Amino acid sequence: MDRLPGVFISHGAPSLPIDPSMPSAEFASLADRLPRPRAILMLSAHWGTAQPVASIATRPETIHDFYGFPRALYELRYPAPGAPELGTRAAGLLTANGIPAATADHGLDHGAWVPLLLMFPDAAVPVAQLSIQPRLDAAHHYRVGRALRGLRDEGVMIVGSGQITHNLRAADFGARPEDADPRVTEFTDWFEARLAARDIDALLDYRRRAPHAVLMHPTDEHLLPVFSALGAASDDFSLDIQSLGTFQKTLAMTNYVFGDA
Repeated sequence: MDRLPGVFISHGAPSLPIDPSMPSAEFASLADRLPRPRAILMLSAHWGTAQPVASIATRPETIHDFYGFPRALYELRYPAPGAPELGTRAAGLLTANGIPAATADHGLDHGAWVPLLLMFPDAAVPVAQLSIQPRLDAAHHYRVGRALRGLRDEGVMIVGSGQITHNLRAADFGARPEDADPRVTEFTDWFEARLAARDIDALLDYRRRAPHAVLMHPTDEHLLPVFSALGAASDDFSLDIQSLGTFQKTLAMTNYVFGDA
């Protein structure tokens, strides 16, 4: 099997599968451009632990970790099989590379199952979830990806799921897409220019170097998964950008694919 790309997804609001105003169809078109993986290792912004924990659930539950949405959303299920062997192997690779990791039964939070429901609606690809560490920095999450990059040669797609910009306090839920804060574009343009240049040092130091970094990410748990997807990429990775627009004034949705050049 060919080496699989690393992927970062801006997963948007939990209502993505049922809200016709959101770009849900684009997730299916993204999946159509990707090779079908043997299994997926998913790092979601919504499972945070002090050290990495890999799920070894054989039938991961669909976790509805949100409130105040239409009933139809709570009735959705994503019954993908688990990938306990992958979870165990991921934890072993991390530990062997000096990043202590553990395993536990854990379901799929909305940062995992919502985009996967749109990308792989048959729910046939086994999924293991790996936690992020919200109190650790971008460099740590990059090292996590580096330790796992060999999995890509085994048919595993390493997917980080978060949001390229995420400031709910500054969001305006009545705003139209054309009302986007221009500082969002300034941040994403900087980030994507640094990705295109493969300027890893600048990216890992984004909170100091990127324009409006703290405004775009008051806390950076929604950006941390991109660094693991980037760490798993080849040194000379190619970059594919799927920009889906900015919603609620400050919430940009952009997906990145890190392939082989």
